[in-house]
Amino acid sequence: MAQNSHVTLVITHTLLAGQAERYEQWLGNIMPVAADFPGHLGASVIRPTEGQDLWTVIIRFDTLEHLYAWTQSDTRSVLVKEIEPLLAEGDKTEVRTEAAFWFTPPEMHVRKPKLWKQFLVTLMVIFPSTLVVPELTGALLPALKGSLFLHLLNDACVVALVVWLWMPIVTRLFAGWLKKA
Repeated sequence: MAQNSHVTLVITHTLLAGQAERYEQWLGNIMPVAADFPGHLGASVIRPTEGQDLWTVIIRFDTLEHLYAWTQSDTRSVLVKEIEPLLAEGDKTEVRTEAAFWFTPPEMHVRKPKLWKQFLVTLMVIFPSTLVVPELTGALLPALKGSLFLHLLNDACVVALVVWLWMPIVTRLFAGWLKKA
């Protein structure tokens, strides 16, 4: 299998009514176990909005091989079997190899955020990044000021920050607002 610099496992669980507290406890058990697997880069949980039961867990790995090592592990299998009685639709997983799927709903019945909301959230992370990164790289690499290489380096840093740091954080923070009609 080809190596990817970043792959994502999107797990969706629809809970039976009244099971959120037990599910949170289960997440508290499984997340540290997943974090101990090789290549684990981080995880996020998108909790349902009020009146909904769909939970989304996003786990990032450095390679597809490491992601598959986790998903196919006996450890994960045992932990998923523990939670299956709380699930209305079973354990649904999807592997994403592209980095930019910030606003794509995990299920067809989930509303995609309005374009103007996507624009505002994206601008909120890109604008400060494009101000700060050139200042930092210019201070650290003054000899490269005005060069095409420094411009490329700035762009690469901004994109990396947006894709792997800011957008996962901001979309999680604003998930309720993004989903509102």
